[in-house]
Amino acid sequence: MDNRRATLTDIAAKAKVSKTTVDRVLNGRDGVKERTRAQVLSTAVALGYLSEEEAGLQKPAIAIEANTDVPPAVSAHPAALDFVLPGGANTFMTMLATGIVRAAQKEGVEARVRSIKGFDSEALAQVLSGLVGKSEGIGVIGIDHPTVREAIRSVVRSGVPVLTLVSDISNVATAGYVGIDNRTAGRLAGHLLGRFVGKRSGSVALFAGALAYRGHEEREMGFRHILQERFPNLSIAVHREIQDDPSRAYDEAKAVLADLPDLVGLYNIGAGNRGIGQALGESGRAGEIVFVGHDLSEHTRRLLLSGVMDVAIDQNPESLARLSVQRLIAAVRGDALPTLSPLPVLPVFSENIPADFEDL
Repeated sequence: MDNRRATLTDIAAKAKVSKTTVDRVLNGRDGVKERTRAQVLSTAVALGYLSEEEAGLQKPAIAIEANTDVPPAVSAHPAALDFVLPGGANTFMTMLATGIVRAAQKEGVEARVRSIKGFDSEALAQVLSGLVGKSEGIGVIGIDHPTVREAIRSVVRSGVPVLTLVSDISNVATAGYVGIDNRTAGRLAGHLLGRFVGKRSGSVALFAGALAYRGHEEREMGFRHILQERFPNLSIAVHREIQDDPSRAYDEAKAVLADLPDLVGLYNIGAGNRGIGQALGESGRAGEIVFVGHDLSEHTRRLLLSGVMDVAIDQNPESLARLSVQRLIAAVRGDALPTLSPLPVLPVFSENIPADFEDL
C-alpha cells in the first residue's frame, strides 16, 4: 500500500483540472468556479490531503470513482471550455464551430463557442478578460494586436490555459497552436496558380479577409515570395481587404474584373469565395482566369465542380476541431504537452473532392 501523502499533481490528475487550479483552490484565491472549487476540495479529502473539516465540507461533495462504468476520459464534472471565433457569414467558421461542439461531446466536456463580430481587437480582448473565473480553458482565433496579446497574457497568469487555432499570435505563452502552416499554404497557392496560368503574362488580384490575422499575413507573404521566385510573368496588381464578407467580396471582385483586362489569376486568402466566384462567373471569364482559394465548403465545392474555381486549399475543420479540443483538455488537466506539428495542407480539385465530405 502506498502511504505517501498525496500531492497537488495527484489531486489535479484525479479531479481532472490543472495543477494551477488546484493551487488556487487550496490557497483560497479567486478566479475558480464554485463547481470546480468543490470538485478540487472533495478530491483533496478523498485522497487524504485535507480533512473534511479543513476543506470546509461535511462530506465529500463528489464521490470520486463512484461510477466505475464511466470511461476514464470522461469526468463526472467535465471541464468547461470556451472557444472564441470570428462571427459573420463565414462558412468555414460555422463548420469549425460545429466541429468543436461535436468533438467536445465525444470527449465528455462542455464547449461553448462565442462569436466576435468583425475584426475588433478591443471587443476580443474584453471577451477574453471576461472569461477569467468562468472558463477552465480557452481556444481563440486571435487578432495579432497588442491589446489582444495583453489580454491573453492576463488570462494565462490567472491560471487558465489558452490555445490558439487557425491563426497564431506572436509573443504570448499559450498551450500551443493548432492549424496549418499558413506561409506554406500561401506558397502552395502561388505555386498552383502559377502552374495553372502557364506561360501567359498578366496581372493577379489578391484578396484578404484582414491582415490583422497573422495567418492571413503569412499566407500573403508565402504567395508573394513564390511568385517573385518562380513566376516573373505574373505581377500582383491589386490587393483588397474584403473582411471575409461575401457581398463585399463580390463588389470588389466585380470592380477588379472590370478594371484589369489582363487579369489572369485571383487568390483569395480567407473567406468570401462565393462572392468572388459569383463575380467571376458573371464576367464570362471563368476558365480563363485561374481562381485559387481556401477551405472546402458547400460553396467552394460548387465552384470547383462548375469550373469557376480551380483549387481550394483545405485545412479540414473537423480534424482541427478535434485536435483543438483534445489539446485544451490536456492543458486544463495539467498533462505534458508535446510539441505540435502543423496540420497537413491539402489542395482539393474538382477531381479529388472527398467522397465522404459533408458540410458540418
